[in-house]
Amino acid sequence: MEMDRYRTIMRFLLIVGVLFHGCESDVKCRNDNGDEVDWYILYKLPPMNDDGLSYAYMDESTNGWVFSREKINSKSGTLANTLKPLLDFYDRKTEGFGFMLYNDQPANSKYAAPSSFGHSKGVVMLDRQTGVWLSHSTPKFPTYGSRDFWPNSGNVNAQTFICVTYSYDEFKKIGLQLMYIHAYSYDSDIPTTFHNDLRCVAQRSCYPKKEPWFHVTTLTSMEGRNFSTFAKYKRFGDDLYSGLIVNYLEQDLYVKSWGKMRRPLPSNCSTSIPHSVYNVTEVKVPGRKPFSDTVDHSKWCVTSGGGWACIADMNREESQMDRGGGAICTNDVAVGKAFDAMISKYKQCKRERPNSDAQHREL
Repeated sequence: MEMDRYRTIMRFLLIVGVLFHGCESDVKCRNDNGDEVDWYILYKLPPMNDDGLSYAYMDESTNGWVFSREKINSKSGTLANTLKPLLDFYDRKTEGFGFMLYNDQPANSKYAAPSSFGHSKGVVMLDRQTGVWLSHSTPKFPTYGSRDFWPNSGNVNAQTFICVTYSYDEFKKIGLQLMYIHAYSYDSDIPTTFHNDLRCVAQRSCYPKKEPWFHVTTLTSMEGRNFSTFAKYKRFGDDLYSGLIVNYLEQDLYVKSWGKMRRPLPSNCSTSIPHSVYNVTEVKVPGRKPFSDTVDHSKWCVTSGGGWACIADMNREESQMDRGGGAICTNDVAVGKAFDAMISKYKQCKRERPNSDAQHREL
């Protein structure tokens, strides 16, 4: 009789323990300490008398950039801590977890993705409670099926990352954004019971079939912060920045993209767009020497004065007018000011728009 009672109690405690554990999700953005954060932005710096693995970090608590003591490829750094659910899944598959890795320069191939797919890079991880969307600019990241997630090829240039923690329900909208981008998924495992909008992107089986060839929506983080997200399909046929983002933000836009493009688009002060778009050519992170866009593969933009800042995945280049891509934007004051302050040099237009505010920085 006593033994039966003991077994009943133990079974009950086991069930309660499983249910309690199931209420807590590990799929969240995490900082260098492994602590949960609602969002963060990383700026991996180019080699500056070092190995090119240093990074600046910001989240809601930092009020701008701080320098990490970790390296970007560290097993105890921000990226490793955030990717831990995926890296653990490689070792032992767990039920109720899903992920998708997408990259126009995938880690498991020496070839680039077909140009019909978006010029975009990112990681999606989720369970039934929370998930993260980590959008970035690094080719071949993360590496394929390995705990050594950082590709050595990523050391050479500066790169940007933005991670936001969302509830499970937001990934239906995230799937739609990735469909418009037409992201090239190169590794995925999305349970059949998860959002089909995400599953079809992971399977590379869906894309927009009618106008409009772009989609703009607001995503709300777990802590209730809004992020405006922009996505364009290849048939949009225009620049992400001067053809879409500037029309919504309605302020002059300073765009940082890759400085080694074959056919770069010039700064645009045309009266056909509501505000001017300027190409940033040199960046200065606080406390470090300026560096050129030729060693900076990051993609971001900021409105004049820093009202809005966006982490993007596209360059201002002719061929990318006919490719999919997107941006995640925030009107957080500290983020906007941090990006605005980094602009060291930019290119003016050949003919400035009347009353342009482009003169507020010295070249």
